[in-house]
Amino acid sequence: MSDLFAEIRPYRDDELTAVVQRLLHSREFLDVIARWRFGALARLLPWLLRPVVRGFLAWEMRNVTDVRSMQMVIKAYMDRMIGRSSSGFTSSGLDALPANKAFLYMSNHRDITMDPAFTNYALYREDRETVRIAIGDNLLTKPWVADLMRLNKSFIVKRSLSSPRQFLAATKTLSAYIKYSLLEERAPIWIAQREGRAKDGRDLTEPAIVKMLAMSRNKGEQSFAEHIAGLGIVPVAISYELDPCDALKAAELYQRATQGSYEKGEQEDIASIGQGIAGNKGRVHVSFGTPLGDDMDTPAAVAEEVDRQVIALYCLHPTNVYAYRMLHGDDVVLPDELYLEDGDCSAADFAARIDAMPEQHRPYALAIYANAITSKLDLVGRSC
Repeated sequence: MSDLFAEIRPYRDDELTAVVQRLLHSREFLDVIARWRFGALARLLPWLLRPVVRGFLAWEMRNVTDVRSMQMVIKAYMDRMIGRSSSGFTSSGLDALPANKAFLYMSNHRDITMDPAFTNYALYREDRETVRIAIGDNLLTKPWVADLMRLNKSFIVKRSLSSPRQFLAATKTLSAYIKYSLLEERAPIWIAQREGRAKDGRDLTEPAIVKMLAMSRNKGEQSFAEHIAGLGIVPVAISYELDPCDALKAAELYQRATQGSYEKGEQEDIASIGQGIAGNKGRVHVSFGTPLGDDMDTPAAVAEEVDRQVIALYCLHPTNVYAYRMLHGDDVVLPDELYLEDGDCSAADFAARIDAMPEQHRPYALAIYANAITSKLDLVGRSC
């Protein structure tokens, strides 16, 4: 059955050795790793550093024989990355979820690669099965990127098809693959609640994502609500004290607001991935919600419930409060329950971070942080 999904599924254990060898002999991949580790020297002496990088990677992966052992290598990198680029990582809610069930974790989306990576890290720490990650083919512009992602249990969402017929067929295949993974292979899934990051800091689910999930429903045997409940959708809220890409996002938001559109650079997504991985994140928290029940009759109802849980679960940081007050005034009164006392970034450091951006970009950068509070206040208002 899995061969029906060969074009989009993650690599299997029996495919791993060939893919690793392909990566070790990809000049472009080796050059990227060399630039990451050696900086400007890699641009001057790529011919010298490629064999060094190849040898180092081969040694790192000397004990990799299957996907699980590959994930252990990635976990070691995660440990180092968290130590270098964050002030600490915490999670909540997993203890309320049965460990023997494969859930579909539907997450808010702030960072291209770190959102699923931190979700996985929370699962690692509780000795739970890691997720298969939905990733758009717009990010897989290079063969080595696709290889690397599929080695890390990613599966491909085809977004770049020009024919409506092809797009519909690809969407049905994607829906069938997600259902097969969850119900037949008992493999958990991570999927973003929307296509593209929430660059303005507002976490809103696209009903189109839910409609895609519903395409695998057997209409003669299941209602929409029963199908959704069977997928085990669990909302997930990921929050970063600092967004490494805040300045990039603010520049894009400013251009869209003033010019009506934004022209993305050819390798801009790759640059954002690198910035998201290496940039300072401050404290990071992942909150796991409650599985959706069988009372969701429409995609809009599912989206509304995911939004409700994500907003309620979102762990605020002091930077959210700093930004909200910088936008709305220092004397604004916020409910006590919104506060998270601990943080790594002081008010002065946060103000200096914002002031380093072009003046016209600053309101958009502040909104990235402040809108988390705005969403919570709106949620409280709707529930009154």
